[in-house]
Amino acid sequence: MKYNEIGKTGMKVSALSFGASSLGSVFRSTKEEEALEAVYTAIEGGMNFIDVSPYYGHYKAETVLGKALQNIPREKYYLSTKVGRYGKDGVNTWDYSAKRAQESVYESLERLHIDHIDLINVHDVEFADLNQVVNETLPALVELREKGIVSHVGITDLQLENLKWVIEHVPAGTVESVLNFCHYCLCDDKIVDFLDFFEEHNVGVISASPLSMGLLSQRGVPAWHPAPLPLVEACKKAAEHCTAKGYPIEKLAMQFALSNDRIATTLFSSANPENVKKNLAFIEEPIDWQLVEEVREIIGDQQRVSWANS
Repeated sequence: MKYNEIGKTGMKVSALSFGASSLGSVFRSTKEEEALEAVYTAIEGGMNFIDVSPYYGHYKAETVLGKALQNIPREKYYLSTKVGRYGKDGVNTWDYSAKRAQESVYESLERLHIDHIDLINVHDVEFADLNQVVNETLPALVELREKGIVSHVGITDLQLENLKWVIEHVPAGTVESVLNFCHYCLCDDKIVDFLDFFEEHNVGVISASPLSMGLLSQRGVPAWHPAPLPLVEACKKAAEHCTAKGYPIEKLAMQFALSNDRIATTLFSSANPENVKKNLAFIEEPIDWQLVEEVREIIGDQQRVSWANS
């Protein structure tokens, strides 16, 4: 396993890290015992960065993860969670106020059974008034950083332009990392255009969803996937091509996602310990760059086609 520093935070994290959204049964129903084992397997496999959010499963992911963390030494991992997106009784809610942001941090500490958070993020800033994020949410988190309750502050979003705008409108050092998803994978590498900007501002880069939320899989996309149909069809053809070559597209996608050292870590989520082991094995093997070229040629003009967040 390779380890890279997130920006200038001093956090040296595994190139592949554990996204805990699956623990909240976000994508499909999960068994708690298996979910806990998936966390233990990730840590045993060398992953030392875990990302979660109150929003995932409407507090369920943090609650399940908290049970797992009680059995893992605190020095074995860095923990990242978020503020801003929540939910209850199946209804999504958003609140980016300073008061709610600080309350949320303390609530997460309780659910996770820890006494400090390594990285606190404003979750999906595109759902907020960006001016509120700049003038209210982030200053509230910086206040907690100054008190030592959180160690570092970041922001997350699907839209790279929003991440850039926020960084440009806050004091230097406010934002220490960005978490972006679906923009460094076989069908979309748009984040590359923003890496110089992030590095100039000493902002570390965390990428997520190496399979582009299921686009790059043999199983194909779930019904809820927001990708436009031509992109879905192009990725399906690419997956079939990889299968014919005896090289699962999931393996190629995972290897590609970890191929750029300017991205500190890539989040992968699963509540299945066997799936965790499989992906850890994938990244130990060398990537087939010829196959990468063939896949990108098949995806063709659908390369970098994205969608709105939801």
